[in-house]
Amino acid sequence: MPARRLKTSLRKTARTFVNLLPIVVGMLLLTSLGVTLFPESLSAGLFGHSDMLDSLIGASVGSIAAGHPLTSYVLGGELLRSGVSLIAVTALIVSWVSVGIVQLPAEMLMLGPRFAIYRNVICFVSAITIAFLCVYTLRVIG
Repeated sequence: MPARRLKTSLRKTARTFVNLLPIVVGMLLLTSLGVTLFPESLSAGLFGHSDMLDSLIGASVGSIAAGHPLTSYVLGGELLRSGVSLIAVTALIVSWVSVGIVQLPAEMLMLGPRFAIYRNVICFVSAITIAFLCVYTLRVIG
């Protein structure tokens, strides 16, 4: 009996992996396309002013360009590599997965306008707060 359940579980896992593989490959290809279309000079000019402004810009970009968490990690790594500050990248990643300006109309229809707006505002402020807490904690730890 346990052997049969194990076989069934392994078969379901393999099927899920095969079904997700094209999505992951497509997502990585789209992310690499986005990174090449977003030149380093643009990111260097957009970021690098102050921690507060960088976190606001990062959270704003992440709010508008909402997406899958895996994509945000790849994009965040590329932005860090091109010289964007950790606080901006952290705010971008957190807002990328928690704030959804693009999905706001659908969310307002499903959950009500008041809830959708409050949730997005709270998540936006939280993204900036988390970015500061994360970066300053890393600075204290060393």
